[in-house]
Amino acid sequence: KTKIMMKLVVVASMVAGAAAFAPAQVSKNSVATNMAFEDALGAQAPLGFFDPLGLVADGDQEKFDRLRYVEIKHGRICQLAFLGQIVTRAGIHLPGDIDMSGHSFASYPDGWAAISGPDAISGAGLAQIVAFIGALELGVMKDITGGEFVGDFRNDYIDFG
Repeated sequence: KTKIMMKLVVVASMVAGAAAFAPAQVSKNSVATNMAFEDALGAQAPLGFFDPLGLVADGDQEKFDRLRYVEIKHGRICQLAFLGQIVTRAGIHLPGDIDMSGHSFASYPDGWAAISGPDAISGAGLAQIVAFIGALELGVMKDITGGEFVGDFRNDYIDFG
């Protein structure tokens, strides 16, 4: 009786082991086929239109355009921030003084140390930077209504095309 039980356990484990390597049935339905944006720019195999949080699962074109606009805008801001980081770490700083006390741009450290640390920019200086960014956000970095594409920030100011 023990031998039969042992043989059954061995056969069951072999079947289970073989089933682990059998190909799984692939579902024909994917997220991309259920989405209204499967042919949007950036949708490509194998994922198709990738929206893991379901932000535009309702197929709202206006919401999709707004999210794409914000993505492009923030991507450009990140590119500028990265470039600023590389340039200042290379030792290139603006000439002149940053304030009326005579502190030069080069006198402040690079990176996060310029914001928090013993030699950081003052709170009033940071407030001016935040106010300037806010003015850019509200007044300059606007999407053109009816522009050539979503994220068209030229605003009839800079146009290389």
